[in-house]
Amino acid sequence: MADLRKYSMEGASEVADKAAAEIEALLRRQPATVEVINVESDPSYREKDIDLLWNRKLDDGSIKTISIEVKGDRWYKTGNYFFETCSNEGKGTPGCFMYTEADYVYYYFVNAKELHVLPMPATRDWFKNHIADFSEKKTSTPVGNGKSYVTVGRLVPRCLVAAEVAGVKVLKLKNS
Repeated sequence: MADLRKYSMEGASEVADKAAAEIEALLRRQPATVEVINVESDPSYREKDIDLLWNRKLDDGSIKTISIEVKGDRWYKTGNYFFETCSNEGKGTPGCFMYTEADYVYYYFVNAKELHVLPMPATRDWFKNHIADFSEKKTSTPVGNGKSYVTVGRLVPRCLVAAEVAGVKVLKLKNS
């Protein structure tokens, strides 16, 4: 597996932490925001793969809770998303993209400061119908003692998702 891209656990966590912090800050600045709750460490939300709950006031005055899965990515220039289909190949655990119960995946390119709001389950349903069209890639992350785990996913062109899935939004965030 010469083309197996390797990541450090620290590097992956750093990107995930930065993405979550920047998205939380963005949501808190929205005029309609009532509250943003980070539930990343809550086991009941972790099993649903939900990171944030965004309570926002609607035009009629009611409050709506929107659940969000945040994905941080450094690889903006590829033009692709990496949709995780298997989080740990050795254990056969499904990838977050395949089972998240979030209303939206906020796919955030941290270096480019570009946020892609992907409606779920519409994006996942579209992906499942086209999965064979996308190349499979694997990444390896060391976990210590010379061991690592392999994550499997598909490279999916961002422009294709935007063109074929209703409700996808792309936002350029300002430097904060």
